Amino acid sequence: MMSGIRAKNTQPEMILRRLLHRAGFRFRLHRPDLPGKPDLVLKRWRAVIHVHGCFWHSHGCHRFRLPATNAEEWASKLETNRRRDTVVRAKLEQLGWRQLMVWECALTGRTRLADAALLAALDRWLRCDEWTGEISGNRASGRG
Repeated sequence: MMSGIRAKNTQPEMILRRLLHRAGFRFRLHRPDLPGKPDLVLKRWRAVIHVHGCFWHSHGCHRFRLPATNAEEWASKLETNRRRDTVVRAKLEQLGWRQLMVWECALTGRTRLADAALLAALDRWLRCDEWTGEISGNRASGRG
């Protein structure tokens, strides 16, 4: 089962890539020279976009629920993912990269944002001067 879980080219990532490309944004994928190999790198804006799965990154939305079987093992694994995310974000910030987290719940499922709303949030964040931002189902916010 776990062998079928992909780290690259996931459905949420592909949805976001198609939307950005259609809107004229150009980007590079999974640059190995950057910490964590960010999902999308927009050099023109010195920005990276992380597409996070709600389960794997423990998002507090309806898509995340800790499995009842092997709960301790899962909690440990997911905590390791959260810690790695924090380290990667800090390293990218030190290198001068702005960062946006786009959550799976914003791209798929019942809390999915409309393409126009998602694109507007992406465009607004890319053109602003905030260092960090987040887009999740039914909301978008900048932090910085």
